[in-house]
Amino acid sequence: MAGGYSAAGWRARMRLAVAAAALASAPTRVLANPFAADPAREAAVAALLDQARNSPPALRVLLRGMPKGGDLHNHLAGAIYAEDFLEWASAKGFCVDASGLGVEPPPCAPDRTIAQFAMADEFGYDRLVNAMSTRGWQRGVGRNDLTGHNQFFGSFARFGPIADEAALMLVAARRIAAADNLSYLELDHNTAALGSSVAAAPAGPLAEPDLPARYAAEVRALAPLLSKARAELDADEALSEKTMSCGTASAEPGCNVAVQYLFQALRALPPGQVYRSLIAGFMMADADPRFVGVNIVMPEDAYPARRDYRLHMAMIRFLAARYPKVKLSLHAGEVTLGLVPPQDLRDHIAQAVAVGARRIGHGTGIAFEDAAEDTMARMARDGVAVEINLTSNDVILGVKGADHPLNLYRAHGVPVVLSTDDQGVLRSDMTNEYVRAVHEQGLGYADLKKVARASLHWSFLPGEPLWSDPVALKAVPACADMASAPCGKYLSKNRKAALQADLEQRFARFEDERLRRAKRP
Repeated sequence: MAGGYSAAGWRARMRLAVAAAALASAPTRVLANPFAADPAREAAVAALLDQARNSPPALRVLLRGMPKGGDLHNHLAGAIYAEDFLEWASAKGFCVDASGLGVEPPPCAPDRTIAQFAMADEFGYDRLVNAMSTRGWQRGVGRNDLTGHNQFFGSFARFGPIADEAALMLVAARRIAAADNLSYLELDHNTAALGSSVAAAPAGPLAEPDLPARYAAEVRALAPLLSKARAELDADEALSEKTMSCGTASAEPGCNVAVQYLFQALRALPPGQVYRSLIAGFMMADADPRFVGVNIVMPEDAYPARRDYRLHMAMIRFLAARYPKVKLSLHAGEVTLGLVPPQDLRDHIAQAVAVGARRIGHGTGIAFEDAAEDTMARMARDGVAVEINLTSNDVILGVKGADHPLNLYRAHGVPVVLSTDDQGVLRSDMTNEYVRAVHEQGLGYADLKKVARASLHWSFLPGEPLWSDPVALKAVPACADMASAPCGKYLSKNRKAALQADLEQRFARFEDERLRRAKRP
């Protein structure tokens, strides 16, 4: 291990360097002027999408193969389907508990092993999957008894006992991403070595004047855990790469999906625990380049999260001043009218932007903020993107269709990316988010290309970008001619730019393929 990179991480970066070199020598027809692209070809694909606009199945067929760039809001534990968790738990000898709605460690009665239970009671297994996801709720099961919000967040407690297979979870997430034609994942993920330390944080009150002294004590307590956390991630990445045969002739497509991490601090806890999780996140992101930033998660409408929101922002402001290179993507505005009291709708997004968030997760409550237009103007001016999660916002908040602010953000020039949030729990994927963006929000093909490009430009990928102006698609001077040797050199040194250039190639191949298919009798 050197500089925080595992051997698996180095292999992945070498593959990217090779890909960048290949980009430099690729046919000029594709790369010489990608920002101009081929208007006629793009218009023809746009017409195909418009023909399918009112048919989600037809949109699904069309959009599955579309290159989608990155998924910047993807919680690793929530990305896993319940069936996968149950398969892994079964291999470890876990049992179905007495309620039939959860699992527990062995020993098991003969009829309570997961495999026996699934074979003996098909509908019981269905209920178990429904309990560990929002599948049943989305189809009307129990809607009169439980909100989508509570079903969603309650699911995590049910699969929590078996969500310790980080290597297998990485494999599953990368396989799904590859099938969805994503090239990058920015995963919200905590190593167990640091995550488990949060509960041991000092109890008692904590106010803003206490932050410096508490920080000094916490750094001393957490510092010995960093090497353990990095070694843990080394092992998980190495096993995931081995499982997918990465670096061999039989490598799976998921090997080509680049991965970085966001450390997720926990907000619905006592203030000492929240502060420890934030400090751990900033320390980890500062020490290990695989962690490209810090997030803050858990229900924003939970009592501690509402009560302490300003304190949490003060914590982040304090830590950001001490770790200026650590980037922030903050969940903010994941609330809506009626879910919380009016005072909790007034400025959460504005506060998150003010403390330095480079991206806002969800941002669903923007229209209810006091200074909504000023906040969106600042986001547009400063390049603060919003991560839109259409399925998540529908299930958890009941916000969808014309009530969703996606197009409000676009109208104000705010960079917009689409993301999955927790695709396993929500039974979704990125293609479904694109389908919903077209069918429910009215986006066209050119809009989807902007979204895909934005997902890489506003990612926290290391290196400089391809575009000096991502809106006008003006390339950096070195890549004015993307088939040139200077551009090849630039791409080999800048991981973000290399993936952005690769996306342009993918667009060209996708469009050519769709038009060939359209010409078939």
